[in-house]
Amino acid sequence: MFSAKNISPRQLAAFTALVLAVPISCFIGYLAKKWWVGLVCFTIIFTGSYLFINFMLERFIYRKIKLIYKFIYKTKATRREETYYKYVLPQKSIDEVSVDVEAWATKNEEELELLRRNEQFRKEFLQNLSHEFKTPVFAIQGYVDTLLAGALNNPEVNKKFLEKTSRNVDRLTHLLSDLDEISRLERGELVLYKQNFVIQDLVKEVYESLSLKAEKMNIHCSIKKGCEFPLTVFADKEKIRQVITNMIGNSIKYGKQGGTIVASMYNTDGKHILIEMSDDGIGISEKHLPRIFERFYRTEEGRSIDVTGSGLGLAICKHIIEAHGQTIHVRSTEDVGTTIGFTLDTRRD
Repeated sequence: MFSAKNISPRQLAAFTALVLAVPISCFIGYLAKKWWVGLVCFTIIFTGSYLFINFMLERFIYRKIKLIYKFIYKTKATRREETYYKYVLPQKSIDEVSVDVEAWATKNEEELELLRRNEQFRKEFLQNLSHEFKTPVFAIQGYVDTLLAGALNNPEVNKKFLEKTSRNVDRLTHLLSDLDEISRLERGELVLYKQNFVIQDLVKEVYESLSLKAEKMNIHCSIKKGCEFPLTVFADKEKIRQVITNMIGNSIKYGKQGGTIVASMYNTDGKHILIEMSDDGIGISEKHLPRIFERFYRTEEGRSIDVTGSGLGLAICKHIIEAHGQTIHVRSTEDVGTTIGFTLDTRRD
């Protein structure tokens, strides 16, 4: 017995031949009044029908199925594949072929969805890139035009405008530098010079380098109580300095007057050290959290506060941490604060 769900071409041919041979041979045997005549007719009709139907199925229907397979896999068949198409594939049932085609359709739909997402990301990237360049370029153009229109001869105005032009040129230089760095990171060209160092010492150095900015906002920077015990990590010290500097810099920019920034370090499993930077600033709404590590992505609140940043800082941080084979994460609540953390390997002997 065979299942109608998984019937093969030969089973279908045999079943059809049997349906044809039985009534015809019985009818001929009845007319001839001899049972052996009916038996001979049954044998001839069944064999002939089976061979003919099986040939027709393989010749026409499954030939089309082979073409479908060649199309969905989009390959020029090798000798081995031709053998597969010729001898193995025709044994598949229609239901099995249907499953294969549905799987192919699902895979193609996933690929199309990925292409759509990438296209949307590309459009947003170009839009954000245009915005980041447009602001300083238009500012420079305005200052230069004003100077050329006569302000150049006014000592009280020309120096002020030239200083503003210089600041916008610096912003463009910084933006181009960040773009160059993130391009190298995405191409996998980052070379890491790993060494053992105490992570608390590095955090204190970054706190010191950013102390003037923190003092302007009256923000207090500290290491969490209980996390003072020195923890040694194995990483590229200067690249991790860049990551921590960016994280603390963001906490200062988006912090509140008289706020706090707290660094914490934990030995999680004997193999990794977790480093987190927490602040009590404006926070980030939940809908923005999945995208804050994208290039140029900034919330409207962030743009209104920081008009000079490149929007590439966190994207660069993410690439640096991933180049170390580690992960970076974020937790945040609006008007409560933000915590960004990452892991590093423990010391190597």
